[in-house]
Amino acid sequence: MNKPILFAIDDDPQVLRAIQRDLRGKYRADFRILSTNSPKEALETLPELKKQGETVALFLSDQRMPEMIGVEFLEKAKKIFPEAKRVLLTAYSDTDAAIKAINDVQLDYYLLKPWDPPEEKLFPVLDDLLDEWQANFKPEFHGIKLVGYQYSPKSHTIKDYLSGNLIPYRWLDVEGSEKANELIGEHNLDGSSLPAIFFEDGSHITEPTPLEIANKLGRNPSASENIYDVVIIGAGPAGLAAAVYGGSEGLKTLLIEKRAPGGQAGTSSRIENYLGFPNGLSGSDLARRAITQATRFGVEFLSPQEVVSIEVKDQYKTLSLSDGSSVNAKAVVVTTGVNYRKLESKGVSDFTGAGIYYGAAMTEAHAFKDKQVYIVGGGNSAGQAAMYLSSFAKNVYIAVRRESLVATMSSYLIDQIDKTENIDLLPFTEVEEACGDGKLQKLVLKDSKDDSFRDVEADGLFIFIGAKPYTEWIESDIIKNERGYLETGKELMRYDEYKKVWQLERQPFLLETCSPGIFAAGDVRAGAMNRVASAVGEGAMSIKYVHEYLADSNL
Repeated sequence: MNKPILFAIDDDPQVLRAIQRDLRGKYRADFRILSTNSPKEALETLPELKKQGETVALFLSDQRMPEMIGVEFLEKAKKIFPEAKRVLLTAYSDTDAAIKAINDVQLDYYLLKPWDPPEEKLFPVLDDLLDEWQANFKPEFHGIKLVGYQYSPKSHTIKDYLSGNLIPYRWLDVEGSEKANELIGEHNLDGSSLPAIFFEDGSHITEPTPLEIANKLGRNPSASENIYDVVIIGAGPAGLAAAVYGGSEGLKTLLIEKRAPGGQAGTSSRIENYLGFPNGLSGSDLARRAITQATRFGVEFLSPQEVVSIEVKDQYKTLSLSDGSSVNAKAVVVTTGVNYRKLESKGVSDFTGAGIYYGAAMTEAHAFKDKQVYIVGGGNSAGQAAMYLSSFAKNVYIAVRRESLVATMSSYLIDQIDKTENIDLLPFTEVEEACGDGKLQKLVLKDSKDDSFRDVEADGLFIFIGAKPYTEWIESDIIKNERGYLETGKELMRYDEYKKVWQLERQPFLLETCSPGIFAAGDVRAGAMNRVASAVGEGAMSIKYVHEYLADSNL
């Protein structure tokens, strides 16, 4: 495969030479650098590049050019290479036009001329954009291939693991792919042994578990040290923030995640109210950036791996893992977040993973192209999923018990939903029953106003009906509230059992549980605000208290 292209356009020969020099000096090992002083010539070249199987990773265009302004060029170039990143070179007087272009043509960034020194003003911006482009780039595929049945819970589990951990793979549905059947025939497999995963080295695993895949790929789901300063359980926004701050501040840090980084936020197709990202970003992008950042600071990351219990002995914490191994820590931060509550309607459990999914299940969205999709729930996660799925499905229906979404969903999402023609709100509606033959095919809906029922065709059902904390695995004396959330700080003093388990003269730190040195942050903590930004804040804050605990305990 040819290297992806960085395409520079500027009508000033001197500026164009400077762009070429800087781009080649920094990126020629991984990218081809093309340039021209004519935007029209560039637009004539792009279709030919497309036909030849070339890929443009990034356009870098001047704004003021006599043939065509940069914003107009980028808008036309986007139609040919829609995935390419778009950067505008502007003078200070053109910043208003650049800001407007963020909305008009989804401009990724604008840079002011001159950009000297490029090490400070050019390369960091392009590095970030190219990293993001690379994470979503889908070249002609030669890597891992997963073969299975579309409506198989086992297949869904593997797809969810691979995509959640940003492991590139190609999905092949055995019922509609010639390539899938070729692979099965070549390896003498049959339908009963699916799903099967095929690796680049020619080996394969039938009915694999995420742990088997991790071992095969060298993901090292086993701890390398005997003891850590801090172990963080759960790689949602709070856990990722704790890992970044723990690693950056010199603590020997281990992050453990049972599925994939990002938590519930990681499944969000678009987070539009996160500070510093005016265009929004996906949950997977946020998780990818955070994992990269944590790894750079020396944080060890285990996934998929699950903590099943914590035992405290002589101030040290021993974490038992699901594979039978254990990890020792001086301090622990629990950031396991929450799980969506189960929908108890008849038939739902029969089709979970076969047309019915909890959470956004972005890995399955393409399977619902031009089909009928229902969403249960009225929160922001449901709204984000509806917007994402509306790009694929023929119709998306949001079923809620209330009259409207006003009390449960952010106004910006409600406005987007109102403007999307193929999304309909079904107020006062409950799912009574799910029906089908091997996969979801029909739902029985109940109108709570008049108790009437109706049958509807349904190819997919996505469930977002509130959350419960993932704390069932904690069986020690750690105090939880009546809903299972971990109590921390001064709120512990409301409980009679607090005096029985807290033996220190000092009071618990703000995010500390009733077990000294065990902290909670993010959605798993009682009283936490269910926002990505607040979870990140608590995760960062927890490391401050870890430091204080280690100093206070002389550990």
